[in-house]
Amino acid sequence: HVQLVESGGGSVQAGGSLRLSCAASGDTYTMAWFRQTPEKEREGVAAIHRGGGVISYADSAKGRFTISQDTTKNSVFLQMNNLKPEDTGVYYCAAGHPSSLYRVLSPSDYTYWGQGTQVTVS
Repeated sequence: HVQLVESGGGSVQAGGSLRLSCAASGDTYTMAWFRQTPEKEREGVAAIHRGGGVISYADSAKGRFTISQDTTKNSVFLQMNNLKPEDTGVYYCAAGHPSSLYRVLSPSDYTYWGQGTQVTVS
């Protein structure tokens, strides 16, 4: 069983930055960040494979967000720069075994989820 604990959310003005952290307990493989708003389904933001470091980003995150990991601490991070109001939402850390590289941003391919951390951009 894997437990995930996110931290680092908050409120910022447009153009600002936030760094999200996710501490994992237990064995993890691919880890990813997702976000959700009341108006939209949960969507993948970025994913990273523990072993090979394969990284994937949603188009909305490319050039602004950076996912990274510290395998010694079993943690994954999401550096978010140049934040926009549309980035507002609850951000979730997830761990799982996506069935293919094409599904690393698909919520249904992840088994373990954190409790979420709110990001508000105004």
